[in-house]
Amino acid sequence: MVTVVGSFNMDLFIETERFAAPGEAVHGRNFRRAPGGKGANQACALARLGTPAAIIGAVGQDAFGDEMLANLKAAGVSVRGVVRRSDTPSGTAMIVLDAAGQNQIVVANGANDTLTAADIEQHRDLFMQSRAVVAQLETPIPSVEAALRLAREARLLTILNPAPFRPVSDALLHLCDWIIPNENEATKLSGVEVRDIPTAARAAVVIKLRSACPRVLVTLGANGVWLDTPEFTGHLPGFKVEAVDTVGAGDTFIGAFVTQLVDGVEPRRAARFGCAAAAIAVTRRGAQASIPTRHEVEAWLKQPGPTV
Repeated sequence: MVTVVGSFNMDLFIETERFAAPGEAVHGRNFRRAPGGKGANQACALARLGTPAAIIGAVGQDAFGDEMLANLKAAGVSVRGVVRRSDTPSGTAMIVLDAAGQNQIVVANGANDTLTAADIEQHRDLFMQSRAVVAQLETPIPSVEAALRLAREARLLTILNPAPFRPVSDALLHLCDWIIPNENEATKLSGVEVRDIPTAARAAVVIKLRSACPRVLVTLGANGVWLDTPEFTGHLPGFKVEAVDTVGAGDTFIGAFVTQLVDGVEPRRAARFGCAAAAIAVTRRGAQASIPTRHEVEAWLKQPGPTV
């Protein structure tokens, strides 16, 4: 089993031809809602891709909380580590999608901000049953650090997706076996502006030196990933697809990549599997609804297809 410590957000979508300029109103269409949040998305991806998963997080005692928990249960994720708050609403994300499938997101964290280190400690038994722990930065930093420390005590694989970016201590980074940022997060963690593959490589080296973490993977969107690990260092290209919705693609990658790691797959092959899962996801709408199954990814990889 893999335990995810992270966030729940109900995603509220609206589509438009282009993003509005400051002070401008533009016409939108196709309003819809769907369960999201980086933690919930990654737990859903793990389960859908064939790895038993549990999540520790917090939601409100409200309709959004009910719906998000029901959705994860249906995917096969254990939600017994989720705290219900009666005095705080569930997290909500307002997402605008343009005609190119890019997105702008504003998040109201709600109950996510109430997750404490004590909440993590109360579910120590989940760590004892797990092979790995995955965390992001969409819940309070003390809860993230508590999760990584517990995982280290239990000798579990520790994976940090530092998203959305917040300043973190070197001590927290030292608790990680894997750090997996995107270009923007790698830039902020390293001080090296990531613009292309060579700058991604330089940023990864700086992150490794700062964190003493042996394995760094920088996701590069459609351009694939940069890996810096003892097993393999280099660029893996992405897969060329027509994107309709990029929301949750990074979370799909994380879930797919970790499913392979805990199965003992070497990082290069695990990253290719993750890139394929994310490529399938961006051709569909929604965060959790777009996540493919393991069978779909394996079948897709067997087909001849161009990479970027």
